[in-house]
Amino acid sequence: MQGMRAVLMRVHKQPFTPWRLLRPLLWVFVAFYFIYHALHGERGLFAYAREQRELVQLQSELKTTRATRKKLELRVSHLRDGSLDLDLLDEQMRRMLGVMKPGEVVVMTGVDD
Repeated sequence: MQGMRAVLMRVHKQPFTPWRLLRPLLWVFVAFYFIYHALHGERGLFAYAREQRELVQLQSELKTTRATRKKLELRVSHLRDGSLDLDLLDEQMRRMLGVMKPGEVVVMTGVDD
């Protein structure tokens, strides 16, 4: 019993200081700061998701642009000297110059290939 009393007597309450309250609040603030920037920062999770959506959109646009380019390259290849497509040349002449033969009827559509 004597040894137990000695242990109990050594334990005493520390006086209240503002630092005892501020220390946990400081840690909460630091944790909040890092969590906020991990989500909303320039390289955070929301920015990553936004970049992924933009990447998908740009890849789709690239695919469309490549298909258009391939189609245009094919048309240009038909206009070269070595493989001149007379039907394509006739079509381009009629479209650009408005030339037509007597007795022909021209039907204009809004669709341009």
